Amino acid sequence: MMLKKIFLSTLVLLSSIELSTKACTIIAVGKDASADGSVIISHTDTGPDSRIYVVPGQKFKPGAKAPVYWGIQDASLPLKNDGEILGYIPQVEETYTYFHSAYSHVNEYQLGIAESTTDQLEELFCTRENGEQIMTIEQAMIFALQRYKKAREAVQFIGGLMTEYGFLPSSGPGSETLVIADTKEAWVFEVFGVGAGWAKASGKPGAVWAAQRLPDDEATMIPNWSIIKEIDADDTNHFMVSENYMQEAIDRGLYDPNSGEPFIWQKTYAPEVSVEYATSRFWLFHQTFVPNLKEWPNRFQEGNPYKGIQPYFQYVEPLSIYPFSVKPEEKISVQDVIAFQRSVYEGTIYDMTNDPNWLVPDGEGGYQKSPLATPFPGSDLRKLLNITYRRPVARHRGHYGMVLQLRDWFPDEIGGVYWVYLDNPYFSPYVPIYTGNLSVHESYKTYDPEAYSEKSARWAIDFVDNLANLKFQPIAEDVREVRNPFEEEMFKNQNAIEAEALKLYKKDPKKAQEYLTNYSNGLMNDVTQMFLELRNQIITDYTNNHE
Repeated sequence: MMLKKIFLSTLVLLSSIELSTKACTIIAVGKDASADGSVIISHTDTGPDSRIYVVPGQKFKPGAKAPVYWGIQDASLPLKNDGEILGYIPQVEETYTYFHSAYSHVNEYQLGIAESTTDQLEELFCTRENGEQIMTIEQAMIFALQRYKKAREAVQFIGGLMTEYGFLPSSGPGSETLVIADTKEAWVFEVFGVGAGWAKASGKPGAVWAAQRLPDDEATMIPNWSIIKEIDADDTNHFMVSENYMQEAIDRGLYDPNSGEPFIWQKTYAPEVSVEYATSRFWLFHQTFVPNLKEWPNRFQEGNPYKGIQPYFQYVEPLSIYPFSVKPEEKISVQDVIAFQRSVYEGTIYDMTNDPNWLVPDGEGGYQKSPLATPFPGSDLRKLLNITYRRPVARHRGHYGMVLQLRDWFPDEIGGVYWVYLDNPYFSPYVPIYTGNLSVHESYKTYDPEAYSEKSARWAIDFVDNLANLKFQPIAEDVREVRNPFEEEMFKNQNAIEAEALKLYKKDPKKAQEYLTNYSNGLMNDVTQMFLELRNQIITDYTNNHE
């Protein structure tokens, strides 16, 4: 059985190389581990369709059906067109308002969901062609946001959808992990496939899933890898599972209950082969937030530009050294999570700007880093300079992402703050969208990947991101000089803005919603104009006519 599992793990590792280029990172922070007492969840490098818009709650007649779509992430489709209908589930009589995008993250009641595609054993792969599965993770997220206010209920609901209608992967052949949160608690939900040939009429579950509650005083991070380990199915305060959570493994010969070994969820359904694109982020999270918990591997460059390419220095540690969650040594703020999302592993062997191939003569007999050094070298540049690819947290093909701040001391319309970036978090500002907002600015719901538009915030940011390749180091500093004061002003004004909104709310909740909507939409418009102006400045300052 062990040889079989290692073989399967190797196959899935090879197949995951392409998948990892589209990977997401989640950070989740319990309310007693956060700096302000909020529950925080986050999601980077989300799906291709970055357009965000409000879907109002609706009422339906008894017996109505809700369509299940394939194509929710497709940015080439017209706005509000979610693609092909695969089937239907029973509709509820009333749905809640939520914010729609490739992966929809939050509704009007501060129920929030973040997503990270993960790896699974090849024998668990399932596709549209080899079974009757119809439920993608992004569709399940939408259904949950439309129907539930509390995380615990949403976990059970999504698990039920997966087992009844069959889990259908939509980002390669991988499994999926969600963090589902409300203002009180957060749950890590992991779902794996049941392989080819599943049929709904069989009565067998169409997925295998488990969920574990994040302790209130702890934080966790998911880097496209399963993190749930031992499960106590009898402890329903901290675990929820599908009926086949262990039996599926027994039937496939992945676990022997008579072996005397504990059933380890992560070890059983995910590949055993550790991969650097996951372990590097596990390492960064723990080194950042719990540096003294244990002696983590030393990945700091320490002034040696050759350290990252020394084969006898590097190793990939076992995943078992990283716990499900940790109590941070300092409480974590929204700004801390944003900083992590922007990380390119500065000062470590994983920072691609530290590759020795970027070193050029400094004119004084020594060497210095070229101003062309970028943490996002494309494949052609990596081949030319022989640069080893390292997967940073921030990615220049990251589509969009968010940090979600959930707070129980405000009314729901004010309490949830959906901090959103577009394109690349290394450059993009984050702007707040409140859960009571009535609309999203036109520039944040305008994007066609095949047609540039100055009315699109994502295109404006992407243009600057591409121009940075002219001379990355100084251009990145030019962007920070404009973006950082903009963000600092937002965070500085947050308390005053929300105090005014609360004052209006006590008189008329709708007035508070209009006030916050106008505030957020104004910031989104400012971001679009900021990056159009940066584009013009960069073209002017870095034209080859100056050389």
